[in-house]
Formats: sequence, C-alpha cells, structure tokens
Amino acid sequence: MTALAFIAAGAAGVWLLSTPGGGPATSAAWRRASARRSPSTAPPTSVLLLHGALAGAATAVAAWIGAWALFGGVVAPALVALLGAAIPPCAVTQRRRRRAVDSWQAWPRLLAEIRVLVAHQGRSIPAALFAAGKHAPDAMRPAFSEAARTWSLSTDFEAALRVLKTSLADPTADAVCETLLAAHQIGGVRIDARLRALAEAAQAEAAARSDARAKQAGARFARSFVASVPAFMAVIGLSIGRGRQAYESGDGQLLVAFSVLAVAACWLWAGRIMAIPVRKRVFLQ
Repeated sequence: MTALAFIAAGAAGVWLLSTPGGGPATSAAWRRASARRSPSTAPPTSVLLLHGALAGAATAVAAWIGAWALFGGVVAPALVALLGAAIPPCAVTQRRRRRAVDSWQAWPRLLAEIRVLVAHQGRSIPAALFAAGKHAPDAMRPAFSEAARTWSLSTDFEAALRVLKTSLADPTADAVCETLLAAHQIGGVRIDARLRALAEAAQAEAAARSDARAKQAGARFARSFVASVPAFMAVIGLSIGRGRQAYESGDGQLLVAFSVLAVAACWLWAGRIMAIPVRKRVFLQ
C-alpha cells in the first residue's frame, strides 16, 4: 500500500505539472489568458528555458519516486526518471501540433470572411485581414493582434504580414500572406477568385488531415492501451511471490530496465509511423 501511495503521489505531481494552474478549470483559464497575451509581452527565452528545465527536473523526481516505490533498486528508477524528464518537452510539442491543427481548420473560415469583407463590403485588404483575425482561434489571435499593431504604427503591410508569418509559422499562412501582399501592392488582381481558390485548397487539406486522424483513432488508442498494460502488470507483480524483492534483485533490475526501454522505443516508433506529414514552408523570407 505504501508503494501504491508513492506512485499515486508521483502521478498527481506529473498531472499538476502538465496542467498549469492545478486543475482543468484553472488550466483552461490559464491557456485563455496566455492566448490573449501579446507576443511582445511573452516571457523571454531564458525564462522559458528555465521553466522547462524546472518542469523536467520535477517530473524526473516524481517519476523516480514512483519507480523506486514500485521496483526499488537504482537502475530502473534512474531510467524511468530519465524518460520522465522528457515529458515536458513532449507536452510542448503536442501543444504546438494542436495549434497547427487549429490553424489548418480555421483558415478556410478566415479566408471566406476576408473574401466577404473585401469583395462585398468594400474593405481594404489589411482591414479585412485584421478584422477576420479577431475571430481566429485563441492560439492564433496574439499573432493577428501583433500584426495589427505593427500595421497601425507603421502602415507597412509587408512588415505586418512578416510579423504574422513569423508568429504563425504555418505554410497556409505563408501562402495567404503572400497572396494578400501581392493583391495589396499590385492591385487589379482578382482577389475574390484567388481567395476562393485558397479557401478551397485549405479546406481540402484540413479535410484530408481530419480524415487521416479519424482513421488513426483506433491505432492511437491501441498505442496508449498497449503502453499502459506493462505498468498495470508491474503493479500487480507486487502481490505475486516475493513482489518488490524480485524487482530489487540484479536480474530484476535489468529485466525492468529492458522492458521500460522496449516500451519507450515502441511508443516512439509507433508515433513516428503514424505522424501525418507536414507541408513545408516555401515563403520564409
């Protein structure tokens, strides 16, 4: 029971680290506040790196406590702690992927709104872009706000679009910005037809990616389920035979370390083969 209590405490610590604010409600409020915050007021890189290092260290300690309570010894807890330290970077990568998915799904609607504002309401291209940006997903709004601020201060649409492209770092955003910049600078182009074509292309890409993820739903569930089975078997092993004493032996530590490495390798390999390819950016300058 003591071992299970240590494991529960370690799992609770990891959960608190992965949800800023301490719970689902406060975490959601924290994410909304972060989304509203302007990129110019975002923490510097050194602070972000420090927070990442502290989160990795805390997660490693929690993982070590849980592994030591379950397996004892030195080798297995050290290996689990090393893998646990990789949880915060993986969580950051996952949030970036979710942001990219939101961007792919939002661009068709944003392009349709820009097209309506330009073609039917007679607004200028910059005004239509920044007006549509107010209705973008929370993760994209800071980029639009910073670009709108740049436009209002300098009236340099190219500089504002450069800020937008840098903040979003999305191939669809690059194509949209280049199209709008050409229409704004040259004029006389069929912006309505071009925006309609971009919206259709973005819609087709978003639909294809959504379909691919839907087809992978079963495989992703199986990946998580199969990875959790060894953990449950390890907990059950505490009540079989000598339990923890067998885990603490030299052979037990080596077998546990091999099992942990095998599960981690299979998890990474499965995630790699199921990754949906990302279209490369071509308008980087």
